[in-house]
Amino acid sequence: MKMTLLTLVSALATLLPFCGCAKGNTTLNTEKGVTTMNDNKTLVVCFSATGTTKGVAQRLAAAIGAEFVEIIPAKPYTDADLNWRDKKSRSSVEMADRKSRPAIANAVPNLADYKTVFVGFPIWWYREPSIIDTFVESNAETLAGKTIVPFATSGGSGMGDSTANLQALAPKAKVTAGRRFNAFVDADTLKAWAAEVAK
Repeated sequence: MKMTLLTLVSALATLLPFCGCAKGNTTLNTEKGVTTMNDNKTLVVCFSATGTTKGVAQRLAAAIGAEFVEIIPAKPYTDADLNWRDKKSRSSVEMADRKSRPAIANAVPNLADYKTVFVGFPIWWYREPSIIDTFVESNAETLAGKTIVPFATSGGSGMGDSTANLQALAPKAKVTAGRRFNAFVDADTLKAWAAEVAK
């Protein structure tokens, strides 16, 4: 009996480190703009130049119990870069070139682990920013068979061609109709919308 109990305790002690590793693998690096909410199969990813879209995306992630990842540009955008009135500003030049693919600094989690990916962004020039094109196009194969749900923030502009653009960049994924929100949208509204698009 003592030998059996000792063997059992020894076996459990051997398994404990593996349990810790499994739990650790579900936690994403917060130093690179990533926050883990739980272990479900939904991801909320966003690009936010001024913090507005990030606030909405974080509320959405918390409301639906999803993980959150912020896309960090390799070269941060300055106020001058974002000056839409200046045709020579960085954002103006990028948006004028449909082939522009600004680099992303941080790695995203393995998208193969998720069934649904909410993709958030501000509306620039009536569509998604070029860095969103970088993210979707570079992950097109991994996104195959998954549902992409775009959402955006804007003071007045609609989604424009964003949904169609994302579908073209990830043709093997299912891209649902997107929706624009204002900066102050509440968690209940976001949760109800997410439930509706998930049907």
